[in-house]
Amino acid sequence: MEFRFVYRTYRSELERVERCLMDAVASANSSMTQSARQLLEAGGKRIRPLLALMSSRLGPCASEDAVYRAAAALELVHMASLVHDDVVDESDVRRGQATVRARFGNRAAMYTGDFLFARSIQLLTSIGDSEVHREMSTAMVRMCEGEIDQIRDFYNWHQSLRTYLRRVERKTALLISVSCSIGARVGGCDETTIRTLRRFGHYTGMAFQIRDDLLDFTGDMNIVGKPVGGDLRQGNLTLPTLHAVACGPYAKELRRLVHADMATEEVVEAVQLIRSSNSLEYAQSLAEQYLAKAMAELDRLPDQPVVRELRTIAQFVNDRVY
Repeated sequence: MEFRFVYRTYRSELERVERCLMDAVASANSSMTQSARQLLEAGGKRIRPLLALMSSRLGPCASEDAVYRAAAALELVHMASLVHDDVVDESDVRRGQATVRARFGNRAAMYTGDFLFARSIQLLTSIGDSEVHREMSTAMVRMCEGEIDQIRDFYNWHQSLRTYLRRVERKTALLISVSCSIGARVGGCDETTIRTLRRFGHYTGMAFQIRDDLLDFTGDMNIVGKPVGGDLRQGNLTLPTLHAVACGPYAKELRRLVHADMATEEVVEAVQLIRSSNSLEYAQSLAEQYLAKAMAELDRLPDQPVVRELRTIAQFVNDRVY
């Protein structure tokens, strides 16, 4: 089964989620609506809503409206985090288009992110399960803590692998994990299934972010939608860089090259050094280990079409080029 076939299977449901998102970003303030739609109209893979929709199918009594609202709320939280990230990282391009901050400025972008967070909470108010609210609010808190940790660790060469993995868990894996568990909960799944899907989402999210960090060194800007080497420019030391410094022959040179206000030539040289080490292979191996753990969680579930579709999504995460 291919990824595009899975998307085709859920196309009509994702279109319902998209309409829900368009309604959610509408505001009486036209400037707010315009800035909020900036990222929404840029598109995206909608991995989190898709996982929520799929997970809900493992339950017996999903309310379609509740599932769509939950899926849209999860995507709004993701969008809000991206808008805030672009301000912190001073990014001008995302998904091949101008970021909200590039078009409207940092102040408007920060309030836009706050607005999207608030709209997410509003969407969830129609869902009566307190566990849905508890899980989402806890995730939002931990995501914010993870972003602060990332800012603290800019240009920090002494951070450990454990520190990096904890940051990845909060930055990316957590919301993917919650997308699975909330979708399952709204779908009426039992607690054992919810926990299994939560773990599946966690391992898939870890692989997702490590793969994303790899694409910063191997991706094509025209496909990825953002400049290669962007993490280095921002001082965000991801797994390939940390491994190259800890275990490769280029530690001294990389420490010299990676600094605030790096010149383009320095970025190109640093990227080449990391590519020349075995650090990309190491990171890919770790991503594959997380993928294997995600697949093992699915082995605990009954062999249904939706479980096979979840396997396809997890595999796509590890193979993707954008």
